[in-house]
Amino acid sequence: MSDDLSLPAPTTLSVPPAERLLNLVIALVNTSASMTKQQIRRGVAGYGDAASLDAFERMFERDKDTLRGLGVPIVTVDAGGHSDDVGYRIDNEAYALPPVDLTPAELGVLALAAQLWGDKSLRTDTSRAMTKLRAAGPALVEADALAGLAPRVRAVGDAYGPLLDAVTQRRTVRFRYRAANTGVVAERRVEPWRIAARGGGWYLVGRDLDRAAPRVFRLSRIEGKVRVGAQPEAFEMPAHVDVDAALGATGQVRAAVLAVVPERASAVRARAVAPPDAAAPAPAAVPDGRDVVAVPFTSVTTLAEELAGYADAVMVLAPPELRGEVVRLLRAAARLDSLEAPRA
Repeated sequence: MSDDLSLPAPTTLSVPPAERLLNLVIALVNTSASMTKQQIRRGVAGYGDAASLDAFERMFERDKDTLRGLGVPIVTVDAGGHSDDVGYRIDNEAYALPPVDLTPAELGVLALAAQLWGDKSLRTDTSRAMTKLRAAGPALVEADALAGLAPRVRAVGDAYGPLLDAVTQRRTVRFRYRAANTGVVAERRVEPWRIAARGGGWYLVGRDLDRAAPRVFRLSRIEGKVRVGAQPEAFEMPAHVDVDAALGATGQVRAAVLAVVPERASAVRARAVAPPDAAAPAPAAVPDGRDVVAVPFTSVTTLAEELAGYADAVMVLAPPELRGEVVRLLRAAARLDSLEAPRA
């Protein structure tokens, strides 16, 4: 029987590279013997997107090398010496993991790490994984023992997906970006190198083409859609990208001077330190009845998002850029309240 009768038609939708790799792994794990390149091209979602046979060959060889580099044991099966008969499969015995045997302490550390992802789009897979690990583990981890210990990463936003694809495929990107210091929004053209999370937020590290220098961009300051270039492999990635050094340059610790309503904003009060002399506000600037506290911070955006959630319970006295960002967020919230509710 011809292979054409048993293989589904290729998809017409563009499949992301990561999804295509996963589809290939699933196909090669579940094949009864092996799959030829022709079967892979017609039967595995994502390879039908190749514009030509040569494009498919390059795509498949690149994916095969990537999976082998990740430790997936792809085996070549020569059925008869002809190139069209060469097949591929995954050695399931070599690929299978040994039985999971975690101590309660190890499972607790994994549960703590899983709570890092506050965004629903990233949290789904970690939640499923923790459910399986708890079922296989020797004991359940008490949730109360982890309360308050887990760090949080705020929602990724719409920019994350396109930027991650651009990093993987080495495509240039364009987006409108609001500067932290001036608030000016301008278009930026970037060669994306890495995406990383620091201090509760997500950052893109890459080369700003207009400034011809490496730059760091906070994803929450990207306005509108990210436009990804059509040309894959459009630039050479540096051999070593020091993400910690790049993000460390944006992490200077400063003190925010706040006027807080008594018995409110306990999380802010818990982080309070003695304010520097230069940041001490004039008595006339402090509303009556409020407590003045100083809170260390590194990111204006992250702290502003937190303080805006307290509404009028917290007033920013210094620095001016933090006060301006909080005011901007509160005004944006006020505009949402003034919009007319959609009619049925």
